[in-house]
Amino acid sequence: MKRSKNYKFQSQKKKSGKALTISLIISGTIMTSLVVWVWFNNWDIEKSYTRIGTVIGLIDEVEPGELSEPEIDKESIEEDKPEEPIEEVIEKKPKKEESVKYIEGQKLPSEPTYIKGVLIASKKYPLPSTYAPGESKEAREAFEELAAEALLDGFKLTAFSTYRSFDYQTGLYQRYVDKDGEAEADRYSARPGYSEHQTGLAFDIGELDITEDWASERFGETEAGKWIAANAHRFGFIMRYPDEKEHITGYMYESWHFRYVGVEIAESIYKNNSTLEEYLEI
Repeated sequence: MKRSKNYKFQSQKKKSGKALTISLIISGTIMTSLVVWVWFNNWDIEKSYTRIGTVIGLIDEVEPGELSEPEIDKESIEEDKPEEPIEEVIEKKPKKEESVKYIEGQKLPSEPTYIKGVLIASKKYPLPSTYAPGESKEAREAFEELAAEALLDGFKLTAFSTYRSFDYQTGLYQRYVDKDGEAEADRYSARPGYSEHQTGLAFDIGELDITEDWASERFGETEAGKWIAANAHRFGFIMRYPDEKEHITGYMYESWHFRYVGVEIAESIYKNNSTLEEYLEI
């Protein structure tokens, strides 16, 4: 009898042990699942609880948006957005102005014009017909210094045309008009009284033995032409009529025509890639 009771007790004990083991396994599984679930919801316990309740039916189904990220204010975004796409800003080159023209009917003055201490001769500022200073000694000395340094680099430069009188310019201009017409002649030759050569400060420069490039744009493409374009300012000369400046100077590109203005002014004009008109603001 005792043996039977003991057997029942042991049997019950074994069953209880198995049940406990199963309970522990189930509890461990549930706990692990909960931890994983909370982690899956970014450790937001309230959010995890609500979702679990929804799944197992403990609470009503969550309305759309209740557990989502904070609602975005679309209206405020629309207000911040530009009405039109922002276009890429492209810097455009300014439209070339019409070339400077003579003032028809303008009378020659009785005195030459100086602006900021600089003698000016252009389509707007003519010289008296009686103005005859001859070639400038200061400009000649500066040219000789320029030519001497150019010779050291292998270039034999010469000034093939400098001072021209009013009467000489009259005949020269007329020959060009007869050849090409007035409109075309006005692009490359000055009317009498308007020529820089009459100031005695303008020097047409070329290579001594290469006369075919004298008074030609080709000179600017030669090594000698490039040298003087890069160094003339150090001796007080500027290229008077640069390329793409006809709308400012009134004359087409002349790679051979240099004007003496002194070292200080010449360096300023060269540094700014400008013209005498731009420097004098006329």
